[in-house]
Amino acid sequence: MNIYGSDKYDKILQRKPYPPGKGPRVRLGRPSEYAKQLKDKQRARDVYGLSEKQFYRIYKEASNMQGQTGDTMKKLLEQRLDNALYRAGFARTRMEARQIAAHGHVLINDVRVTIPSYRLRPGQVVSVRERSKKSPMFAEILEGQDKYVSPAWMKVDAHGLRFEVLAVPAAEDAEQAVDVRQVVEFYSR
Repeated sequence: MNIYGSDKYDKILQRKPYPPGKGPRVRLGRPSEYAKQLKDKQRARDVYGLSEKQFYRIYKEASNMQGQTGDTMKKLLEQRLDNALYRAGFARTRMEARQIAAHGHVLINDVRVTIPSYRLRPGQVVSVRERSKKSPMFAEILEGQDKYVSPAWMKVDAHGLRFEVLAVPAAEDAEQAVDVRQVVEFYSR
């Protein structure tokens, strides 16, 4: 699965139909339940571009909150600044959105924020700094903005390079390639 969002990685990421090594191919076997859960956890972590420590911290916080741990975890992941920039269409990939946030191109309620993991709340307005709007990077991004549909929990002004968080994102708005149920089962061992 290509988590990088670019077609140039497709050739590199193609898998061979057999595992590495020169031994007999008959001893492959079925992956265990643990192996499936680990793979889903790693996929979810890689999709959002988080370290193990960050991802586990979000799980712990979600498990201490009211409601279903999986749905709460999805909401917490969606509320991150880097993810919101990606969802608003201001970055082509989550890695690029993380870099945009870390380099200080973003203002939240007219205050410069350089923390990609900053948790957005309803009512906050996120905009790109005036100095950064002149960057050719944002010009390229705005070209593809016409076809982009933003999620229901944010109101996007593409030409002003700003968006407002209207509500807490629902669990259904989260990345569908991620099976959070397997992640919760993995961590609750």
